[in-house]
Amino acid sequence: MKKLWEGRFKKETNKLLEKFNASILFDCRMYAEDINGSIIHSRMLAKQNIISVEEQKEIETGLLKIKEEIQNENFEFKIEDEDIHMAVEKRLTELIGPVAGKLHTARSRNDQVALDIRMYTRNKAHYITELLISLEKTLINLAEKNIDIIIPGYTHLQRAQPILFSHHLMAYFQMFRRDITRLSDYLERSDEMPLGAGALAGTTFNIDRHYVAQELGFSAVTQNSLDSVSDRDFIIELSSAISIISMHLSRFSEEIIIWCTSEFNFLKLDDAFSTGSSIMPQKKNPDIPELIRGKTGRIYGNLMGILTTMKALPLAYNKDMQEDKEGIFDSIDNIEISLEIFNEMLATITINDGEILKSMKYGFLNATDVADYLAKKGIPFRNAHKIVGEIVSSCEDKKIAIDDMTLEDFKNFSPVFESDITEIIKTENCVNERKSFGGTSKDNVLMQIKNGNDFLNSLIS
Repeated sequence: MKKLWEGRFKKETNKLLEKFNASILFDCRMYAEDINGSIIHSRMLAKQNIISVEEQKEIETGLLKIKEEIQNENFEFKIEDEDIHMAVEKRLTELIGPVAGKLHTARSRNDQVALDIRMYTRNKAHYITELLISLEKTLINLAEKNIDIIIPGYTHLQRAQPILFSHHLMAYFQMFRRDITRLSDYLERSDEMPLGAGALAGTTFNIDRHYVAQELGFSAVTQNSLDSVSDRDFIIELSSAISIISMHLSRFSEEIIIWCTSEFNFLKLDDAFSTGSSIMPQKKNPDIPELIRGKTGRIYGNLMGILTTMKALPLAYNKDMQEDKEGIFDSIDNIEISLEIFNEMLATITINDGEILKSMKYGFLNATDVADYLAKKGIPFRNAHKIVGEIVSSCEDKKIAIDDMTLEDFKNFSPVFESDITEIIKTENCVNERKSFGGTSKDNVLMQIKNGNDFLNSLIS
């Protein structure tokens, strides 16, 4: 089969080279971006009198026919077509004849692929943002629904202080909020249109790049033709943003996995989002959070792959850059399905508040509040810390909780203790007295929820 670039060559391409060189089997997913970019390019060529209006109409009609064929799965992608750009152009030639050859006037595959992948990744960034917004809404709904549930807060996976479950959920809201703003930053930085850079040096034709940018939804054009065709920062940046999203999902997944164990039993996953064992009939496995946790390493690998590919490339385009696509496609696919299924799973969890309440009895989660009490009575905090450490040690020896101590027991450690200590150390008071901005008191968490809703509403307006 003849190649569109074969004029300089005297031999046919080796079949193994065709297979090695081709990207058509994975870059075919960019067909809509490729065809839309070509349509606008053809309109610009006609507007600038580089091709005739009649030729442009022929080209656009043919391109729309190809788009319809692909959407209806009536288009055969072949290895010998190399990539989506050549596949479309070859089919266009079959449909409308030699005039199809005019479509490639004033552009190169280098700036064409730079446009396609940039448009594709930007479209996906918008969709990932929508998925994050949906997850944020689920977090707020769960936080509102369970506003009064108190859980142990942990450091070093050791029980530390009591917190509202809703406060814990809103911590993840903040993580995903940063992910949304990070994607917004990415979309702003990647909002430049590279078509018109040619192979590397621009073109001698009187093109209108700003028209193309406007028609394709870009607010600006790239300013250096060398950088236009060799830049893959936007892929690296999106891959990085996806890696961070994946890390946040993995952290949340790890906690869900722990909380669903028999040892914790804080949560139950809905049967529709759990799996069983082929040999142990009692098992109910948290495969969704485990898989999300596992996919994080894979997504990290894709980021390292593109960074390594780009680290030593001279200007401008090099064939190495064909390796930019499979990794980001894989990361996009996996973060999309991870966000979708995690959100649905999270919305259906059951919270075992009775089991959580029992877990609050021991672990001395109110020890810091006793130290704060002493400090408020004028005892230096370091001395108060030592006194409460001795109280905890004594309670451990007696196998009791601080809550079980009498006022006389407290006075054995310090005479400043008064009867109000019994109220101070109640779990609900330990939570609601943490009124410092950003703390776990109910009023604070309700404010976080309000601020969260305001943030989400600002994205819509």
